[in-house]
Amino acid sequence: MKTRVTPQEWYRTERLADDVTLISEPWIKAFYRCNIWHVRGRDRDMLVDSGMGVVSLREQVPLVTERPCLAVTSHTHFDHIGAHHEFGDRLVHRAEADLLAAPTRAATLADPYVTDDIFTALPPAPYTSTEYAVRAAPATRLLEDGDTVDLGDRRFLVIHTPGHSPGGIALFEQQTGILFSGDIVYDGPLIEDTYHSDAADYYRSMVRLLDLPVHVVHGGHFPSYGRDRHRAIIRAWLDAREAG
Repeated sequence: MKTRVTPQEWYRTERLADDVTLISEPWIKAFYRCNIWHVRGRDRDMLVDSGMGVVSLREQVPLVTERPCLAVTSHTHFDHIGAHHEFGDRLVHRAEADLLAAPTRAATLADPYVTDDIFTALPPAPYTSTEYAVRAAPATRLLEDGDTVDLGDRRFLVIHTPGHSPGGIALFEQQTGILFSGDIVYDGPLIEDTYHSDAADYYRSMVRLLDLPVHVVHGGHFPSYGRDRHRAIIRAWLDAREAG
């Protein structure tokens, strides 16, 4: 039987450049572990995704409560929206607003993925994988392609990136070259076969991101990487699809 960790042990934080902090859930295996990104702004902060929600993010990571914080949704799978209900300002692409407002185990992919096998140590009691469910968190703002998330001194362009899911988005800060890519692209096995994935949309999204002048990519999973790696990942993916 796997051990359980305390709430205080559940999250880890790592401060990166440009006032970006990675919040992670280290007891979830890497393939299933969402990168939670916190971005400091002058007037407000931004949280890109919120993890599984099995331990309160606001109670255990004071960073997210220090200032007004926008909880932005890269997409609505369980590992990315579990703590969204803890935030008053919730942003999501229009195509997945219904899922954020009324999540189900099937629609969020908790079925079939959430089992004890995804953990190296279990969340605190009384958590049970069979009863895990994402709580409803209706959006307070709907996003569209070309919108801006404004933090006062920092502005992130919303890029609609369907393919992994219908309402997937990436966020690009032109000033720094930072791209928060969600699950459309990261440096690991990409998921293209969920119930609402679309191969043609995925291809178009990858073409669109290929030549984006990124400096660093902070993905939805696995470590961050730079421009050369970004182009190599996408170019290899496109070449494989074009050859097939």
